[in-house]
Amino acid sequence: MLRFLHSSDLHLGKPFGRFPEDVRGRLRQARAEIPARLARLARDHGAGHILLAGDTFDQLTPAPQVIRQALNAMAADADLHWLILPGNHDHAGATELWRQLRADAPPNVTALLAPRPQALADDAVLLPAPPAERSPGRDLTDWFDNAETGDALRIGLAHGSVADFEGTSGAGGSSVIAPDRAARAGLGYLALGDWHGQRRIDPRTWYSGTPEADSFRHNATAAALLVRIDGPGAAPEVTPLETGALRWRRPSLALDPQDDPLAAHAACLPPLADRADCLFDLRLSGALRPAARADLDRAIAAAAPDFLWHAADPAGLTLLHDATDLDLIDRQGALRTAAEALAAEAEDPALSPEARQSAADALEQLFALALEEHA
Repeated sequence: MLRFLHSSDLHLGKPFGRFPEDVRGRLRQARAEIPARLARLARDHGAGHILLAGDTFDQLTPAPQVIRQALNAMAADADLHWLILPGNHDHAGATELWRQLRADAPPNVTALLAPRPQALADDAVLLPAPPAERSPGRDLTDWFDNAETGDALRIGLAHGSVADFEGTSGAGGSSVIAPDRAARAGLGYLALGDWHGQRRIDPRTWYSGTPEADSFRHNATAAALLVRIDGPGAAPEVTPLETGALRWRRPSLALDPQDDPLAAHAACLPPLADRADCLFDLRLSGALRPAARADLDRAIAAAAPDFLWHAADPAGLTLLHDATDLDLIDRQGALRTAAEALAAEAEDPALSPEARQSAADALEQLFALALEEHA
């Protein structure tokens, strides 16, 4: 029986440049803690090996402390064996990266830089497919089919895109892998990296997904895969184990004038205790009247400081108004005349979409100022 942990796409050292510095610090720290989290899960579940299917590092030249600190975490438990495959971000052609890693690696860490069998146990062999460049342009797992391994249980390890995955030529672009490779090569399991969301291709072929989310693209909680195989020919037992410290959430909130926008907004928020570790990107759509829109804006602003990072995109939310609503701005005079002109421009099909949106934005500002005065 073989039990191991499958993970990939740690992207240690990822800079997260589009976020404020305090948020970047939290994101980088969460990634730096991944090796220790994976080691703890492996120990807790009796897995003797941790297979990393590429992109352990985010760059070809990560800072020396990024490499050293990862290796220090891996060295903390000598009974765990780490097997690290290059990916497209840290491919085998990054000679200085892998030179430093091999020079500093403890005995329980192996860098898989060549396509040759690697013993996992007395009766199990790992077949790695390391890319030597960012986009090899061919299936690096071809050699698995004819690899000589005797009667041993065969485990494949690769980084790239399964052909026709998601209706395209691939998931991420480093190489294209035959979706039936596990069957062709007689593999007990094919551990894949490159796609950052966890995905089952077939019972013996899985993407583990990144153990710490780095975008809003995948809604599922980040996890690693605990894999148990009882021997050659046996089906793998695959169990996701949660690994993520931070949550990325992008809810959509569709509203209409009959809705209670405050109740709808409150319902889409995570529990208060979970917000400090959450990046929250709210997408709004539908239509509201001015007073309801102002109430919603205040509720959004009040909730924002609870989160590690917060944004709300109102681009899809339009403002419904009539003469009664315009009375909130002014009943007569120059301000009322300006409001009526903006309202007309916002709905004028002869104007460009940009011009109509500018008029709508300006009218919204007038409503906001008026409602603030009446608050």
